[in-house]
Amino acid sequence: MRLKSQRRYLIGGIAALGVSTAAFAGAFANESNSPDVVKLGAGKASVEAEPLTAYEPLPTPSAKGEPTPVTSESPMAAGEASYYGSELAGNRTASGEVFDPQKLTAAHRTLPLGSEVRVTNPRNGKSVIVRINDRGPFHGNRVIDLSTAAARTIGLIRSGTGRVNLALMLD
Repeated sequence: MRLKSQRRYLIGGIAALGVSTAAFAGAFANESNSPDVVKLGAGKASVEAEPLTAYEPLPTPSAKGEPTPVTSESPMAAGEASYYGSELAGNRTASGEVFDPQKLTAAHRTLPLGSEVRVTNPRNGKSVIVRINDRGPFHGNRVIDLSTAAARTIGLIRSGTGRVNLALMLD
């Protein structure tokens, strides 16, 4: 008798799971699966981002009353950043160049090599523009590995890691 009631509960649970899965699938059916495509030089890179119009700041007037040019950037991610330093100096990066910890470079898992990214430390508001020349980080939940010079610029040297916001430079 006990096995029959356990079987009924199991079948009822599986049916409820199926119904809830179908409901979630219907809710996400209208969502677009293709991310925005952003031109980067000669190539293209897919980045999950809002349309640029949602993020582009309005030009501020200069002293002469003319609007100052705005560099376009597309916010793309936030997460943990780390840096790598002199222990890797002289090694080849994924782009083929020799790693120099005093240059403003970084490693990212998926962005095209040569892409420029603004990395901002939200704790102090400091930011730096780095060029992606390597692949990584492959440790934990980190989103970017910075060179020593880039980490020093935004104040990550003492802590070694820190939360950052990333924005892809479009110009």
